[in-house]
This record gives sequence, structure tokens and C-alpha cells, in this order.
Amino acid sequence: MQSLLLAVDRLSTWFGKLCAWAVVALTLLISWEVFSRYALNQPHAWVLDAQIMMYGLLFMAAGAYTLSKNGHVRGDVLYGFFQPRTQAAIDLTLYILFFLPGIVALTWAGWTFANESLAIREQTFNADPLPVYPFKFVVPIAGAFLLLQGVVEIVRCVMCLQTGVWPSRDDDVEEVDVDKLKDMVQVTDKDIENLDRYVVQKGGQP
Repeated sequence: MQSLLLAVDRLSTWFGKLCAWAVVALTLLISWEVFSRYALNQPHAWVLDAQIMMYGLLFMAAGAYTLSKNGHVRGDVLYGFFQPRTQAAIDLTLYILFFLPGIVALTWAGWTFANESLAIREQTFNADPLPVYPFKFVVPIAGAFLLLQGVVEIVRCVMCLQTGVWPSRDDDVEEVDVDKLKDMVQVTDKDIENLDRYVVQKGGQP
């Protein structure tokens, strides 16, 4: 079971990282458009629509990836003090009451929404129209990935309720732990205080 959970984690990670390349494309597109607009005096009407669609792709694709890393924002003020079984019970309740109905509705409605757009070959409303329907299929696809990852999280909650320990996750990126960083470079709080004092003293000299 654990190997299956980690496989879904890796799938969500792959999808998120694949769509993250849109950041590079978005950066290049905006840079090119700024140069074209101000240096060549040749603005393009379709660029703004393309920017919005690529940003939407990033926003939608990040959902499953972030959930696989347990990175979504929650009220940690109290949650962090609870025992794993209590955390799992809270998470399981919220997944069943809110997550599953919401994401199922998003995926179902998104599929209908995208197919209706495809049927009429929907385009943007500007002088140089772009097709909209490929982008609208991002909604049900991202919703399906998020739903799959959510099922995995529900399984993790059930396993934690049974064992009292959260199942492991696939490692990827972590926030910087300042204390661990200090230990790694062998720097103490006293060293930092001395450095701060030295900087202040040097800053006051002409």
C-alpha cells in the first residue's frame, strides 16, 4: 500500500514539475513582449490572453503537487499540538465533508465546461484571437490529479488512525530550517551576535 501511495505522490510531483515549465515560457513571453512593445513599437494583442492562460495553468497544476507535499495552508496554531491520530481524524473529516464534494464538482463541471468550449471552438475576444478550449481542459485534468491525490491523503489518514503514525511521503523540497542550517555550518547565536555588533561598529565609522 505504501508503495502505491508514493507512486501517486510521484505522479503528482511529475505533473506539477511538468507544468512548472510554464514559468520559463511565461518569463520569456513577457520579456519578448516588453522588448517588442517598447523597443520595436510592435505590441501584440494576444500576449495578455496567453499570459493569463499560462498563469491559470500554473495555478491549477500546483494543487495536486502541493497536496502531495502536505504544503497547503492550514491553521497550525492548534493543529500542530495534536497527536497524529487526532490530526488524522480532523483531516479525514474535512476531506470527506469539504474536499471530496468540492473537487468532484470542480472536475465534473470543468469537463462539461471544456467540452462546451470545444464544441463552439471558443476563442478570445481581441484582434488576434487565441483558442480557449485547450486551456479550459486544464480544469478537469488538474481536478482529476487533485482528486487522485486527495484519495491518497484519505488513505493516509486511515492508516494513521490505525497505527498512530503518519505514513511517509516522497521527498522533494523543504523549507529552510534555520536551526539545522546553523548546525550544518557550525554557527552559534553568539557568533551571530558578535557579527551584528561588528557590522554596527563598522557602519558607524566614516
